[in-house]
Amino acid sequence: MEDDVEMAAGESGAELDDMKKRLKEMEDEAVALREMQAKVEKEMGSVQDPAAAAANQANKEEVDSRSVFVGNVDYSCTPEEVQQHFQSCGTVNRVTIRTNKFGQPKGYAYVEFVEPEAVQEAILLNESELHGRQLKVSAKRTNVPGMKPYRARRPNLYMGFPGRTPFMAAPYFFPPYGYGKIPRARAPMRYSPYF
Repeated sequence: MEDDVEMAAGESGAELDDMKKRLKEMEDEAVALREMQAKVEKEMGSVQDPAAAAANQANKEEVDSRSVFVGNVDYSCTPEEVQQHFQSCGTVNRVTIRTNKFGQPKGYAYVEFVEPEAVQEAILLNESELHGRQLKVSAKRTNVPGMKPYRARRPNLYMGFPGRTPFMAAPYFFPPYGYGKIPRARAPMRYSPYF
């Protein structure tokens, strides 16, 4: 009996040590998680800071003042070809050809120049040809967050027009006992030689 008590004490001591190890690991993980959370909050806080947001918006406006929008770009066109086309206007900093989620080009691009004067030169290339297509070149506009132009809702032809109640047919009424039944004239039966 004493051996059983000693073995139980030995086993519980080993279990206790395992529990202490697991507790220590969990505390270490909790500390690491708190550090990661503080790091993320710091990064998010810097983005949500109004002064940083204003500086970021000013930086976007400055970059957009040096950029042009190029529409009707051929799908097989590469950024290098677009850069060569606009090289005569000034030093090209970056060419961005927008793509959809599958990586296929959308048919338009943005060209960013080093100097703002190059934008006016690039606008002169409006309706010039690249890969046999006439390019539409205009100055890039800056999107203001939260400012979306109002678009009136179009009526949905499948749901009816707003403010209109849907058509409901009256329930069909069966006269009792056959009263009010209109007799039909029957056509004479025709016999076919094939039946």
